[in-house]
Amino acid sequence: MNLANDAPLRPIDWIGGLDGYVDLIDQTLLPVEFKCLECRDVETIHDAICRLAVRGAPAIGVAAAMGVVLGVRWVDAANRDAFLGQVDRVCDYLGGTRPTARNLFWALDRMRNCARSRGDENIGEVRAALLTEARAIRDEDAAMCRAIGDTGQSLIPDGGAVLTHCNAGALATAEYGTALALMYRAHELGKRFTVYVDETRPLLQGSRLTAWELRRAGIDVVLICDNMAGHVMRTRGVDVVVTGADRIAANGDAANKIGTYGVAVLAKAHGIPFHVAAPSTTFDMGIVTGADIPIEERSPDEIRRGFGALTAPEDVPTYCPAFDVTPADLIRSIITERGIIEPVSSRTVADCVGAAGA
Repeated sequence: MNLANDAPLRPIDWIGGLDGYVDLIDQTLLPVEFKCLECRDVETIHDAICRLAVRGAPAIGVAAAMGVVLGVRWVDAANRDAFLGQVDRVCDYLGGTRPTARNLFWALDRMRNCARSRGDENIGEVRAALLTEARAIRDEDAAMCRAIGDTGQSLIPDGGAVLTHCNAGALATAEYGTALALMYRAHELGKRFTVYVDETRPLLQGSRLTAWELRRAGIDVVLICDNMAGHVMRTRGVDVVVTGADRIAANGDAANKIGTYGVAVLAKAHGIPFHVAAPSTTFDMGIVTGADIPIEERSPDEIRRGFGALTAPEDVPTYCPAFDVTPADLIRSIITERGIIEPVSSRTVADCVGAAGA
């Protein structure tokens, strides 16, 4: 994997033909160590998603699509129906990893449909078609992220300051990112600005990943603790807040990494526009409001033993949701590859994404 500063950062890719493998950056090791995993079976992909070696809704979707190929490429199926049954089993297995990320289920549905749509082809041809589809999902996500950057870069003020939460950069996608795509594109166009990055407890995706990405790209970045965001907004002249999203309801309510809702409330209190950047694949038009978005809960030890060190009484009860939901009325706009949704409402979301979603 190419790590040159002037090369696009691809956190996940398929290497070789049908007998190849998934190459992905192990994000649990950053920023201390850059290491890639060679995933040659579906169990390794499942583990990588669960333990956040690959994370971010779009990247999870790409990983799952490629995981389907790994799970069925050598299966000994007596007939097409048996093969399709294995496709379903692999999709169900991968679908049990991260319940909040919409792109996971969108990608798995697309892989199921790909297998079923080839009724006249033999199993070998269907396997090859699944690999083609998984690669297309990766390439299409990269293109959508580039389009998001083009669409939203005007929101990044030249000479100003941006605040972001968690990681919605290249590491969270197939390439380039969602929220960070706006910043990458603005930087490419010669704008100069500062990005304040929340550390994003408890797993520090902001400090470990976003700060690493932005420094690699040569963008001015300042890392802050999560509980400094309000103070920074009031005293350091933050012009705009931009985050990503893991699932967006039909009315525009957006689920993102835990702490995002608090940042949106602070932005509202300080009169700072709060924007969400996400591809159309992140919208779930079957969910009316954010109240119905499933929220993943993580292990208590992610709070009690952050990165191995005991930082709380060993038996203290914890509550560890991985995501929260920001209501649409706190979101100034949602930037997609299809355009900017503003104001954010059920009608404007449907106008942009379509009533049935992506």
